[in-house]
Amino acid sequence: MFALNFYSPAVGDQLRTGRKTATIRLGDKSGKYKKGMIVTVLVGVRYGQREKIFDAVIDKVEVTSLGELSPRDIEHDNPEIRRLDEFVDWLSKLYNREVTVDDTVTVIRFSGIVGTMF
Repeated sequence: MFALNFYSPAVGDQLRTGRKTATIRLGDKSGKYKKGMIVTVLVGVRYGQREKIFDAVIDKVEVTSLGELSPRDIEHDNPEIRRLDEFVDWLSKLYNREVTVDDTVTVIRFSGIVGTMF
């Protein structure tokens, strides 16, 4: 089983309330995540315990440059941010390195699965 891991506790609340329906990751992740895949959505610190939030299906995987993201793409990843410059700053802090609008990103859209699967 594959997972989408999130490290910030604030993201857990956004996921639980359905405000976060996408993740934007640096680099081309299209080889790892595919439309229709079932993933477990987890929140917790790196190398530590994680909490399962829900299982999800990946609805769309799109590779693009950071500068090509729409305000709607950004909002689906982080409902608190709408402007590209703010999102670039946020990603730079998250990845602990300088990020620019020319960087390649992967937009992964997902939907929670309600009920038990197996």
